[in-house]
Amino acid sequence: MTRVLITGATGFIGSHLAETLVQRGDSVRCLVRRSSSLEHLRRVGVQLACGDLASPGALDDALEGIDLVYHLAGKTAALRTSELYEVNGRGTERLVEACARQPRPPRLLVVSSLAAAGTARADRLREPNDPPRPVSHYGRSKLAGERAAEAWAGRVPTTIVRPGIVFGPRDRDVLTMFQCVYRYRFYVAPTYARYRVSLIHVSDLVEILLRAAEHAARLPARRGAGEGGRYLAVAPEYPTYAQLGRMLARALGTRPPLLVHMVEPMLWLIGGANQLRSRLRGRPEALSIDKVRETLAGNWIASAEGVQRQLGYTPPLSLAQRLRETADWYRRHDWL
Repeated sequence: MTRVLITGATGFIGSHLAETLVQRGDSVRCLVRRSSSLEHLRRVGVQLACGDLASPGALDDALEGIDLVYHLAGKTAALRTSELYEVNGRGTERLVEACARQPRPPRLLVVSSLAAAGTARADRLREPNDPPRPVSHYGRSKLAGERAAEAWAGRVPTTIVRPGIVFGPRDRDVLTMFQCVYRYRFYVAPTYARYRVSLIHVSDLVEILLRAAEHAARLPARRGAGEGGRYLAVAPEYPTYAQLGRMLARALGTRPPLLVHMVEPMLWLIGGANQLRSRLRGRPEALSIDKVRETLAGNWIASAEGVQRQLGYTPPLSLAQRLRETADWYRRHDWL
């Protein structure tokens, strides 16, 4: 039985990972803030350790006796850019340092983001060891977390997984797109450009994380000592924004939606207005200027070959089937 610590277990991906680990018989401890909603995790049956990435003492206590850490905690949006770097960069650094302080440092699996890697050319999928070129503060903050993990790789055996857009049951981000298609029969493509995107269903991502923890290569002990230890978690299908809208309609069993192409200046205007509103309300908006940068940067397409070849995993269902599964879950739970 593996003794596991999960950071970010109250989030969408973390909650699915916690359920799976408990079901397979692992001893699961979750680092949680007292202010978080913990009802779901209590039902799952995990051990709760109160603290956060800003509390070295709490991290030391949470890591005691742990064999393996899944690090998912982080911010995708914030009122101030500095918050992204503090949580995603410095927070990861504190966690890795705490791992290194343990008498027997645990294995560490850092769940980063494709945003840390950057976009790809239209004619070439991004590979795990391509030089990273993040285009947003979010991407750069996630890369800062990766760099912190690299610095301690000689002491803490570490693997990094960079997922694409993650969707599935209980996800509220992609839900908005489903709702637009289902309720209003329209879909907004954020640009006329035929940029393609990478997605991954949460069940497939969880399976990749489990395999990566057990079988994946680790980061080299010294920077520049070699490559490896990084994996891109994506479905091997890359729809354009417009194609994704039509796929959502088929998943929902509705007629093709009215496709509205956004002109890029309008998207920048909306991002700026949302950012101003978030400052006034004290709550970050999902579509900020930082997210507009990512959306308009180009193709977010990455190779799934490393996961297929080294971890022996290919999603058992197509992207269309996974979207249909998600739509069915939303419908059964009255989320649409």
